Amino acid sequence: MLKPALFVALALAAPSIAAAPRLDGVIGDHAVVQRDQPITVSGEIAPGESVMVALGGQVATTTSDGDGRFSVLLPALPAGGPFDLTVAAASGATVARDILVGDVFLCSGQSNMELRVDQAQALFPEARPPVDDGLRLLTVDRAVAITPQRRFARKPEWSIAGPETAQRFSAACFFMVQSLRGTAKVPIGAIHASWGGSRISAWMSDSALRAAGMGAEADQLTRYGRDPAGTAAQAGAAWEAWWRSTSGDAPGAEPWQPSATIDWQPVPAITNFEAWGVPALADYNGMIWYQREVEVSAAQAKQPATLMLGAVDDADRTWLNGRGVGGSSQPGQQRVYSLAPGALRAGSNVLTVNVDDGYANGGMTGPAQAMRLIFADGSIIPLGDGWRYAVAQPVGGGAPRVAWDDINGAGTLFNAMIAPLAPVRLAGIAWYQGESDTDIPGYDRRLAALIADWRQRFGTARTAAGIVQLSSYGDPASTPVESGWGYIRDAQRRVAAADPHAGLAVTHDIGDPFDIHPGEKRHVGLRLARAMRAALYGKPEAPAGPAIADARLATDGSIVLRFTGVTGALHATGSDRAIGFELCELAPRTCRFASGTVHGSAITLPADGRRVTRVRYAWADVPATNLTDETPLPVGTFEVPVR
Repeated sequence: MLKPALFVALALAAPSIAAAPRLDGVIGDHAVVQRDQPITVSGEIAPGESVMVALGGQVATTTSDGDGRFSVLLPALPAGGPFDLTVAAASGATVARDILVGDVFLCSGQSNMELRVDQAQALFPEARPPVDDGLRLLTVDRAVAITPQRRFARKPEWSIAGPETAQRFSAACFFMVQSLRGTAKVPIGAIHASWGGSRISAWMSDSALRAAGMGAEADQLTRYGRDPAGTAAQAGAAWEAWWRSTSGDAPGAEPWQPSATIDWQPVPAITNFEAWGVPALADYNGMIWYQREVEVSAAQAKQPATLMLGAVDDADRTWLNGRGVGGSSQPGQQRVYSLAPGALRAGSNVLTVNVDDGYANGGMTGPAQAMRLIFADGSIIPLGDGWRYAVAQPVGGGAPRVAWDDINGAGTLFNAMIAPLAPVRLAGIAWYQGESDTDIPGYDRRLAALIADWRQRFGTARTAAGIVQLSSYGDPASTPVESGWGYIRDAQRRVAAADPHAGLAVTHDIGDPFDIHPGEKRHVGLRLARAMRAALYGKPEAPAGPAIADARLATDGSIVLRFTGVTGALHATGSDRAIGFELCELAPRTCRFASGTVHGSAITLPADGRRVTRVRYAWADVPATNLTDETPLPVGTFEVPVR
């Protein structure tokens, strides 16, 4: 057997570049690998070749299998570097240069994690840092896949943090790792993989979905991989059944039927309906029906055709003559649906589109010139005008999405953007998501399952998790409300509280009622860093600041709330009373506002003569609160029973 140094030298001299090993995951030039954990290096080379891997003075050898796959396990290394990683075989070699050993963090979620430094607080000095060779950044491209991918379609590249590279990186993630560099005093690598508007289910593996009670969705994605057309038809039928069950419409009387009786109004323009000048739609979030008639010749009806509807914000379901032809929930995505010969009939045809707008602007946004029917013979029917609309009657939230949907499906983003990270090892996970899961029950199960699954794949049971509690956005409440954002925030709190290696970054005080993407991301990052320092580095600070411990009924009927993680004492900013509390009975819509007196790390809410079974705090999309400790960090949203 050749000595390691000679083996590597011969491999490096091999003439065949095409035969060089291909490495899995994100290891490459300027990468950071996790300290104090075994290092897996895997990839592909010619079948049956002897492979030698060397890093930081450690060497391992193996032989690739019949498919050319190889994998070696190197002993754990302490923080240090830079090193070269050499993977060599007789047919060629790959060298990844300038490798550091330190702590690696994965930052993921939806648009508030995706928001870049130059879109948030680029004027802060920290946003244009000097070059820091010990801080490395990597962003994973947006991608979707039906099955877990072994490697990225385009392998992402690491960059050294500096005034230019930081600007293009996730703001919350960057400010977190920038702060942690001052704590850990070791190299740090930050991996960012997010997609705006995504539901948490899209980031979950098959096993995580099943652990969270979403086995049906996981099965649907598997079936879709085998039979796309048949599974899509089943999904369309499920959406229609959901509509009937929630609206009470009888079969044949639904709004997508050509004969349905609806108060249609002309569509003023193919643009967001908030811009139509219709007062009832100025701030509307919900469903709108669109419809128009299309005249088709006998010759055209016999041909296959392509239906192009332009962009839709957010989700659509589309029917032709009462029969479903498709749907998507990717905001802004061009809708293009294939029509088989005979789907259209000679003469008049009716197109109906349901548009479901979850937040901000919505509608069929075209442009009008992109909306058309294109036939196999090249003939075209423009569809950019002649539309009518009707506001959908309220049917409740939670319209079903298909499992293969890009960002609202089940596993689609995990398969393309997370699975290929293997075999990376992580020190911590930062998660900033939840807006798109509002009004969907079970978020706590999904979040806990995702964290447990990612720890099992990329870390250990002690891998830290930092969860960002949703910021404020929307209309302030003047009376107690059943807030979907309050539910998500409380689910995030409960998951963090039940996890000894997790922390919560409370952010409702730094949100923006008028912008779902608040620009204050530096403090989000600093609060995430605090959570990581407590969970990962054992720093003597509360990972979330003051947090509710319990609520107890006193003998005089008042409610005493105890808090943990308080630095110094609690304070009611700008008042001698702490506001934002609600006293509630067991049933919904029985809550009423209450204010309390502060004493140390406790709050007393006076009795109001009515029964109290639970207490809520900051329970609104935009809560009004004034309770902090001396850091000062705010108390986050919670609901707890009274004992």
